Amino acid sequence: MTTIEPFRFQVSDEQIADLRGRLRWARWPEPATTDGWGQGPPLAYVRELCRYWADEYDWRATEARLAAVPQFRTTIDGLGIHFWHVRSARRDAIPLIMTHGWPGR
Repeated sequence: MTTIEPFRFQVSDEQIADLRGRLRWARWPEPATTDGWGQGPPLAYVRELCRYWADEYDWRATEARLAAVPQFRTTIDGLGIHFWHVRSARRDAIPLIMTHGWPGR
């Protein structure tokens, strides 16, 4: 039988400080040779987004929102799976499983 263990989303102050530092110290490429999003997001947009994440974004509020959701971990076919278990308020709701392409931690 597979073991399902509760999981609590937590990030240390050191991890947040490290992330903020990485965002501030990014080495930026030259701007794209065309305007718009044809070659990906414009450099100015990404720089502003990183500045926002480093200096203004409330990481602790996001952590609290994520931690408020019942989360668990298990192993299926040798792969670590992290999942939320949230019941619908509707008795006739169809179960929904959402996952991503990188099982593990």
